[in-house]
Amino acid sequence: MARKVILGFGMSLDGYIARRNGALDFLKIDAEGEALMAEFFAGIDTILMGRKTAAGMVKMRKSGEVPETPGMASYVFSRRWKPGPRDGFEVVNGSLREFVMQLKRRRGKDIYLGGGGGLCRSFLQEDLVDEMYLGIGPMLLGDGIPGFPAGFPQRNFRLRECKSYPNGSVGLRYARVREKKAR
Repeated sequence: MARKVILGFGMSLDGYIARRNGALDFLKIDAEGEALMAEFFAGIDTILMGRKTAAGMVKMRKSGEVPETPGMASYVFSRRWKPGPRDGFEVVNGSLREFVMQLKRRRGKDIYLGGGGGLCRSFLQEDLVDEMYLGIGPMLLGDGIPGFPAGFPQRNFRLRECKSYPNGSVGLRYARVREKKAR
């Protein structure tokens, strides 16, 4: 089976993935949420993220909020950072499409695109997202960092799964719908 690029994040009802200052304190993960995340990440062996998400991950790893991910290939796309190893990640730049297509040709599990923002927009512009997993928490933030910043063409998805949880959150899973090309 072909590897898929899966975009996933938690967000507020009004579409924010973090507060303006990058804080994620509104995303409460209980035991059930941790079990779901463990199940999800069991099918992943590669993580892709942008520079800002990676910088936040480094801080959270140091504070013990996020565990290390041994055996997981972690790539950071950045135009500012020099390519090569950095803080447990491999920094890459160049053609996003070429890099992702090369990853998809390799044997392995699925590929997780973490975080939103500019990298999310770039992946949607290049039509590289195969599935989306969205966790929507029962709150309105009113301001923050949007999960889907403007600047990409319409992309259609089909709902594959919808689960509600006792804390009021909803988990949504979507698959990309692509038009079949005429021969």
